[in-house]
Amino acid sequence: MSTDKSDKTKPNRGVGLDLGTMNIVSARSRSGKVDFSRIRDAFLDLDISAKKMLKLSGVSYIERGENIVVIGDAAMEMANVFGREARRPLSRGLVAAGEVEALEVLGVMVKNVLGAPVEPNEVCYFCVPAAPVDEDRDVVYHRGVFERIVTECGYKAISSNEAMAIIYSETANEGFSGLAISFGSGMCNVALAVNGIEGFSFSVARGGDWIDEGAARAVGSTRSRICALKEKGFDLLAPVGREQEALALYYKSLIEYCLETTAREFLRIKDKFSLPKAVPFVVSGGTSLPTNFVPFLTSVWSRMKKKFPLEVSEVRHASDPMNAVARGLLVLALQEYDD
Repeated sequence: MSTDKSDKTKPNRGVGLDLGTMNIVSARSRSGKVDFSRIRDAFLDLDISAKKMLKLSGVSYIERGENIVVIGDAAMEMANVFGREARRPLSRGLVAAGEVEALEVLGVMVKNVLGAPVEPNEVCYFCVPAAPVDEDRDVVYHRGVFERIVTECGYKAISSNEAMAIIYSETANEGFSGLAISFGSGMCNVALAVNGIEGFSFSVARGGDWIDEGAARAVGSTRSRICALKEKGFDLLAPVGREQEALALYYKSLIEYCLETTAREFLRIKDKFSLPKAVPFVVSGGTSLPTNFVPFLTSVWSRMKKKFPLEVSEVRHASDPMNAVARGLLVLALQEYDD
């Protein structure tokens, strides 16, 4: 549900914050509903001469010396207009080490979606990806950066696993038991839980950006153009044209890679963590939005089903794939205020 601007009632205490590579999303509870606020995780530098036009159009920007830094959806739109690549303060799921402006941009974006706390040190659960199993990268710096940013916004910052947030959001009817994969832009995060207890969690260093880059190389296009085409919407089971066909092929490769890695990781812990019964397999994230994503995934999964070591009761989409992580983090934040 979107924020109702006409609702002036004070929100409940506690907020969830999804720090995605493509979108930053906050979730609050107000009058029995959940309000979401989103900003596109992208920026583009322009000459200072663009300032007057940006003011007229109401575009969000930051002034830096002789440059203007445009943030949010406008950065992606302008990148496509000028044939440029929008820059990201997050890269492949983590804070972009090479972007000197990344920390300032992230601070502005987080403040934009969080707003002021309801009370001093209001609890904010923010998501952190699990360490990737296919690359030597850790999340310590990433977690520390966002803990500082959220704290500076006036909140008590508590980190939580991204894929486990989907478990909290989507599997209440199953006693918070399930396998969840968050198909994000920078990474894909995976978690398995039984009765809310985590069995394993990990990430792979591939996601929507990896799809865009591969498809762009294959057809001689730009990543921004392929990303825009993907987000405009297409059917994975009926791609039209070379660009959509390239996207479908890279989607298939990503899904296979995630499933194979999930099977391998489960085999590593199966002697220590048993499943008493079949669990739902829930998929979410912006990369899961193309038409027929779940049937497409199921067709890939069915070919390896006999070798898949987890017993799955069903494969289903999160009820709100773009907001599921923020909603799950909100569930945790609200628990902090349960009397």
